[in-house]
Amino acid sequence: MQKIWCVIVVVFFGLLLTACESADKADREKEAKADVAGYYEGAIEIPDQPLGIEVTLQKQASELSGAMSIPVQGLLDYPLTTVKQDGEKAITFTTKVQNQYISFEGEMESNQITGTFKQNGQAFPFQLAKAKQTAEKDKEFLQVETAVGTLSAELVKPKGKGPYPVMVIIPGSGQTDRDGNTIGIAGKNNSLKLLAEGLAHQGIATVRYDKRGVGKNSQANINERDMQFDQFVDDAAAFIDKLEADNRFSKIGVIGHSQGSLVGMLAILEKDMDVFISLAGFGSPSDEGIYDQLRAQSQLPKELLRESEAILQSLKEGKTVNEVRPELQPLLRTSVQPFLISWMKHDPKAVIANLQIPTFIVQGERDIQVPADEATILHEAAPNSELLLLEKMNHILKDAPKDREENMATYTNSELPLADGLLEGIMDFLMKHDFLS
Repeated sequence: MQKIWCVIVVVFFGLLLTACESADKADREKEAKADVAGYYEGAIEIPDQPLGIEVTLQKQASELSGAMSIPVQGLLDYPLTTVKQDGEKAITFTTKVQNQYISFEGEMESNQITGTFKQNGQAFPFQLAKAKQTAEKDKEFLQVETAVGTLSAELVKPKGKGPYPVMVIIPGSGQTDRDGNTIGIAGKNNSLKLLAEGLAHQGIATVRYDKRGVGKNSQANINERDMQFDQFVDDAAAFIDKLEADNRFSKIGVIGHSQGSLVGMLAILEKDMDVFISLAGFGSPSDEGIYDQLRAQSQLPKELLRESEAILQSLKEGKTVNEVRPELQPLLRTSVQPFLISWMKHDPKAVIANLQIPTFIVQGERDIQVPADEATILHEAAPNSELLLLEKMNHILKDAPKDREENMATYTNSELPLADGLLEGIMDFLMKHDFLS
């Protein structure tokens, strides 16, 4: 009778268990499955356009449930229909969205779930990594109205009474969130979040925001074919204007990371800013930077490298290219070419030469995306700037090994602190120029 009762309860909750077995076996399974509950972030690996996803799995008594979010599509906390864990590793969860049945079939290992996503006869790999989740209600956000939707930015304030000096932190290229993470990569580095928290401990407020189409700004997405580089500049300028009108802040500076370095320079050209900091920014125009990144990939055949060089040259001249090999589609597909053309019009070294405010250029010597020479180019273009090269820092502002694969592994490790000397160098620069006074 006990066995029949268990089966009925399991069916009622929608979990497909074959039968209730002995108490000893149930205890072993309970222990093996105890770690599945939690918050996960990752992506469905759709070709050319990874789709960022968030999954929350909950366990109450012996029952599993959960919810899924796809922020870029406006799908938030959508309930899962079934969640099934079979043994120590196998896990499956399903739901129905707009009358389409979707499923995730995967295995869990070391706090990560990898497997296959299926929808409408199509199948794609997916990856999820367990992460920490901070309640949005505990955060403060600023909003600005733009011609293409409302944008939100997270404000982190130091303890004590203001007014405070404040830095606007501008993220890098791609589908990047305000914490410095790229949508489509399972796991987080949280580099910009760590930077904001570190500055707050030193008495400096920060404002940082998700790029359009990402996170809290997913609803302000612009079609890829219509996106222009200057839109990023306008977005940064809008938040600067917001801070200038807010009497909680005494001085205003800008920190631009990677692509955000050029965005920040352009955004402050016409503004009365106090300081500018470039982190891992290019000094060369973007076409040269993209080509150098492609050339650094040893697995790229020479014929593809030559083709990419020809395409980049055409884009530099303002002309799109209709035929692009599949191997180059992720970077040079026709739909993104207008944006690349608009980006290539700006030469970072020419822009930084026009800045008339204290400028700090920081670069890691183990950056496998932006060579340290790029910082020197910026520094030489702005003779009054200050330069800091950190021997072990990589592109996501963490100390990293020289080995490329081990270096890349830091991109998904949020437990790693900021690189030694980074925060100290920034604070020395800010104090030297009375930013905290």
